[in-house]
Amino acid sequence: MANRKHDHENSLSAVRGEMPPEEDLCNLGDLFKVFGDTTRVKILCSLSESELCVCAIAELLGMTQSAISHQLKVLKDARLVGNRREGKTVVYFLSDDHVRTIIAQGLEHITEKR
Repeated sequence: MANRKHDHENSLSAVRGEMPPEEDLCNLGDLFKVFGDTTRVKILCSLSESELCVCAIAELLGMTQSAISHQLKVLKDARLVGNRREGKTVVYFLSDDHVRTIIAQGLEHITEKR
């Protein structure tokens, strides 16, 4: 049998041409790290159902308001949630439909072959 080297230059050339810039890939990795915490995922899932204040999220998840506020800051810094003030209350919500789609797609992926 002849010893032939596998030629994959065409494939590599095509992939190299479509790869996002390194900075974008690093930012994407950082975004996915935010989803790596169960508490943050629970917060995102709850906000996909309704806009909520910190105290409501804390009650829902059985955690302190301080712990929830810390996680909301991480989510806000990642531009996954936004907020607005209603009197003395700050209400949190998903920042856009992309976040809802990411959550829905993730859930669909992990449940598709059950």
